[in-house]
Amino acid sequence: MSRKRDRLQVIYDILSVIKEKNGKIKPTHILYKSNLSHQMMEEYVGELIGGGFVIENNTASGKTYQLTEKGFDYLNKYKTITDFLDSFGLS
Repeated sequence: MSRKRDRLQVIYDILSVIKEKNGKIKPTHILYKSNLSHQMMEEYVGELIGGGFVIENNTASGKTYQLTEKGFDYLNKYKTITDFLDSFGLS
């Protein structure tokens, strides 16, 4: 059985999903690909928008989300930290 994801991992997963879709994604895709409930996804995305990691765009076909430079920075730094932990067997 896998361990429960921590908050930083969930944020990384959401930002990664957005990045995989060339920086623009609909809420439903975030929901499925990050494996979150609708309520949890809304809370995390709201927090990410408030923190300046993600921008919400309203289009004729609905909402989309896009990474900001700060979102890309988070992904890079998170990867650096996890690589460091893995290199010492601490993950």
